[in-house]
Amino acid sequence: MHEHRIILEPGSADKHYWRDLWKFRGLFGFLAWRDILVRYKQTTIGVAWSVIRPVLTLSVMAFLGWLFESKLPGDVPRLLLVGAATLPWTFFSTAFSEAANSLVANRNLLTKIYFPRLIVPASTVIVCLIDFLISFIILVLLMIFYQFAPDVKLLLLPFFLLLALVTAMGTGILIAALNVKYRDFRYIIPFIVQFGLYVSPVAFSSADIYESIRIPEALKLLYAMNPMVGVIDGFRWCILGGETALYIPGFLLSIGVSFFFLFIGIRYFRRTERGFADVI
Repeated sequence: MHEHRIILEPGSADKHYWRDLWKFRGLFGFLAWRDILVRYKQTTIGVAWSVIRPVLTLSVMAFLGWLFESKLPGDVPRLLLVGAATLPWTFFSTAFSEAANSLVANRNLLTKIYFPRLIVPASTVIVCLIDFLISFIILVLLMIFYQFAPDVKLLLLPFFLLLALVTAMGTGILIAALNVKYRDFRYIIPFIVQFGLYVSPVAFSSADIYESIRIPEALKLLYAMNPMVGVIDGFRWCILGGETALYIPGFLLSIGVSFFFLFIGIRYFRRTERGFADVI
């Protein structure tokens, strides 16, 4: 008769954490599929909301850009300029909000079984790629309408999408961990998204900032530290081609801030993860 022994090593959960992420990939897929069903199946207008939201954002931001006479690079129509920025912004704002609220929304799951908690916010971010695809289709339709053909730089779009994912994941898991202990963050999350929209180059272009002689250099530096500046500028550069410029110093600084948030987010999340079930 064979005996099966289960040996629990002290700190084994921490030791094999990253291996467990792969081990629990089935749970990752289940949570992602569940979120898809909840978002698109159990709503009144379903998938239509994923179309309405970027269209409304695009319309309002294009109007604001026209109202404040934002510069248009080359012969690019304003709707295309704003559309290329709305694409990553819609993905980021949705992914960030969903990830930031994901742990509190799944509190019952966190208190029942062990699994790497990082799976929860990560699955919500991946689901938001569906919204990205819908927004991309809208942008393609606009490009067809304006008879605008992108150049070979469009092949770099996956890189900038990955950068948007890194930005959403880094900031999202940081706020998600804080939201477990400090519930006031649930009121701050919508403010961060709304404020971020106005200080990111969605309605305007970065040329309005970097080429302005009225804006102090210190504010230009602060502007470049917004991680979404590099993401949006990158999307515009690879979609609209040579019509838009990529300001390398500001772009590199923005990328650096994105990965800094990812590092800090993962570090703080892992440090506080063990106590989630006790305080949530």
